[in-house]
Amino acid sequence: MRVLVTGGTGHSGSYIIPELIAAGHEVTGLARSDASAAALSALGATVRRGDLQNLDGLKEAAADSDGVVHVAHRQDLLPTGGMDAVAAAEIPVMLAYGEALAGTGKPLVVAGSVGSPGQLGRTATEEDPALFVDEEHRGTLRVRNVVETTVIGLAGQGVRSSVVRIANIAHGTSDRAGFLPMLIALAKERGFAGYPGDGANVWNAVHIRDIAPLFRLALEKGEAGRYWHAVDDEGIPFREIAEAIGSRLSLPAVSIPLDELMLPGYFGFIANIVTQSYPTSNAITREALGWEPTQPGLIADLDNGHYLPEGRS
Repeated sequence: MRVLVTGGTGHSGSYIIPELIAAGHEVTGLARSDASAAALSALGATVRRGDLQNLDGLKEAAADSDGVVHVAHRQDLLPTGGMDAVAAAEIPVMLAYGEALAGTGKPLVVAGSVGSPGQLGRTATEEDPALFVDEEHRGTLRVRNVVETTVIGLAGQGVRSSVVRIANIAHGTSDRAGFLPMLIALAKERGFAGYPGDGANVWNAVHIRDIAPLFRLALEKGEAGRYWHAVDDEGIPFREIAEAIGSRLSLPAVSIPLDELMLPGYFGFIANIVTQSYPTSNAITREALGWEPTQPGLIADLDNGHYLPEGRS
């Protein structure tokens, strides 16, 4: 297929493009700068200059393609508008894709989050819809759920649209700004690796290299209106993550009391996130698409030399 990829030079996009090309697809990457254009060319993609604000250009690019993979975000809006602004800017983009692809049956695969079904008190599956978004959710990560529901809604307009929900931690050598580098930096700064309460709440993870085949499979044969789970480690107790970080830094793992002052005192702006539990299944994704993660799990990947160059004690 001729595939349009946005966010092609980012954490996941830089692996998705080579994956698509290796499978025989022709990839066009959207570039808003000379640096991005050079990076896309180096990955083997054809460069199309433009950005997410040029909706007419996006519609034209999508219409010229046999499918679209969208993993770009307006990160520049975060400092002033937060996630609300980022989500609001994505909706017109999704609708533009919808206009370009309506009635064609062409695939549109968009990056989402495993957190979108919310805290269910059980393991989340691909059949769980994204939680509804209202005014009370402004300023929270939940506001981006409206992007996912917009994408899923395009299936009713003849677009083979689907969402790849990415794990809390997408680890690998290109991970420079994710949750894992944050937790490592906090441990180094505080002198111990913290975990909330008893640390029994679970997080999920996936190697960034395993995400790329999933996007390709969703593009090639994913059904319309479906969620897919880019998750390998389906539920790691937070305490185990803290202990693994601590052991590799020769630092103790310490419980942070579930207190409104103590938690932010250690975790800062991610205090409300680290207390949540995100058990997530990938069974439907594996069965429907034949996706099989092959890369190291989270704990093993801490020894890859990127996160902790000093090595394990």
